[in-house]
Amino acid sequence: MDAKVAKAAKAAKSAKGTQGKSYTEVWHSAKFKTLISRKKKFIIPLTVFFLLFYFALPIMTSYSEVLNRPAIGPISWAWVFAFAQFVMTWALCILYSRVARRFDRLVDDIRREMGA
Repeated sequence: MDAKVAKAAKAAKSAKGTQGKSYTEVWHSAKFKTLISRKKKFIIPLTVFFLLFYFALPIMTSYSEVLNRPAIGPISWAWVFAFAQFVMTWALCILYSRVARRFDRLVDDIRREMGA
């Protein structure tokens, strides 16, 4: 039985060598910390902006008359604001897709460095 355990341990050790480093080692690397930092600096402000812009419409229509005024003919500012939310969503998606390419390059660098 001890021979089987030793053989399994040896196989696991050699498999680990071919797979690269553990997640803990990756997590402590400088490049991984840079990746997480850059993602947070991008995602958190955009998320806050999105939530504020999104919830501004129901809050402003419920508690003020500003958006009920006509903007273009019979179209009120509420409709303009609602349409702007669609535009904002598409713009944020396009922006994130472009910035995500940079994140992907960093991930590729980390994988190469860690031997994955």
